[in-house]
Parts: sequence; C-alpha cells; structure tokens
Amino acid sequence: MQRALIGFFFCVFATLAFAQAQKAPAPTYEPQVGQEGKDVVWVPTPQSVVDKMLDMAKVTAKDYVIDLGSGDGRTVITAAKRGARAHGIEYNPDMVALAKRAAEKEGVASRATFEKADLFESDFSRATVITMFLLPEINLKLRPKILELKPGTRIVSNTFTMGDWKADQTFGGEDCEGSWCTALLWIVPAKVAGTYKTPHGELTLKQKFQMLSGTLRPGGKTLALEGKVNGEEVSFKAGGRDYRGRMNGSQLELR
Repeated sequence: MQRALIGFFFCVFATLAFAQAQKAPAPTYEPQVGQEGKDVVWVPTPQSVVDKMLDMAKVTAKDYVIDLGSGDGRTVITAAKRGARAHGIEYNPDMVALAKRAAEKEGVASRATFEKADLFESDFSRATVITMFLLPEINLKLRPKILELKPGTRIVSNTFTMGDWKADQTFGGEDCEGSWCTALLWIVPAKVAGTYKTPHGELTLKQKFQMLSGTLRPGGKTLALEGKVNGEEVSFKAGGRDYRGRMNGSQLELR
C-alpha cells in the first residue's frame, strides 16, 4: 500500500511539473556578440555608424534599402524610420525573428521586412541602396553581382572594402566607440568604356570601376584624359578643359 501511494504521488508530481513546464514561456532569444553565422560571426554595427552609412547614401522615403546580413535588424529599422522601404536578408532564423519583433516594437513593420535567406542566392536588383557589414572576401564574392546593379545604386559598408574597387567616400566615425567605426560608400558606375563620336571629337574611354582614362581627338589632336563615372554621370578633363556628360542607354551625351 505504501509503495502504491508513493508511486501515485510521484506520478501526480511529475504530471504537475510537466504541465508547469508546458505553461512556462520559452526563453527570449538573446544574440551574443561573436556568435558564429554561415559566413561571418555576428558583431552589431554601432548605431552612430548605421546613421552615418544611411546619411552617406542619402537615404530618403523614395529608397528601397536592402541590408545584407541584417542581424538584429537595426539598419533596416533605422532606414524604415526615415520613411524608406527596407528589407533585411539574414541566414539565422532566430535573428530574423528577433528583428521582426524589434520592427513591430518600433512601429515600422509595414516598411521593415526580413527574410531568412542565403546572400549568394538572393536577388537584390530592386535595391537603390545596399548596406552591409561583411568580411572583405564576402564583399569580393558579391562584387560582380553588385556591379551589375542599376547605375547610381549606392553601396555602404561598415569598415570592410571592395578590394581594388576604391570607395567614392570614406568616413571615420569620431563619435563611435570600438573598432568598427568606418563607413564607406560606393556608387555603382554605368558601363561607359568604348569609342564615341561627339561634338568635341572622337572620344575613347577606358574604364576601371568608376575611374576613366583614354583620349579625346579634337581637330586632329590627341589629348589624354582622366575622369570618373558617378552613376550615369561622366566627367573628365582633357587639354586643360573640363567635360561632362551622361550615359543614356548605350549612348553618351557629352555636353
């Protein structure tokens, strides 16, 4: 009898404990700085650098921002607070869920969206601005795809470069504490290499990313030139004179 009672009470206790465990809320996910991800460890971008990156990209309500490796969602949420539509691509599903909760809390869930996806399998061709905090080797793998984006698309990175594609603008965060305080901006250049007939003579352009070299031949003379592409805008200097133009499809309209 005593054994039966002991067994009965043990079963009751176990049942109550199980029921209590079922009712207990699941622990809230808390990301840890340095935790491993698919391609990089997670380190959050300081908020002051997030703000500077979006400032450098001149983000407005007209923009569609895509954050590559969106982590806890702070860059996407900050862009959405500026009125932009913003989307985060993140491989860790726990981080995606965390970012969605944060967007709801901040009241921007209608403009700030997140998806669990692989960067290398994702389409970000709709972006007018791309933000990222990835390692240099990841940036280099993504670079060919980025260079195929619409000319004028702005790319901003925390700290890490694009190899020999030099940044159009660099800012060191004086108000930032820590090691990850440099913001870099690139503007996707139009493809302008080629030879053109212009009112100023035959123009031959050679292009390395946004930098131009080549020749202009006015009146039988050959003048060396150096210049730059900013989105679809072309500017160069030849023979001591400044020239400006714009790519219109495959045609260069030189003023």
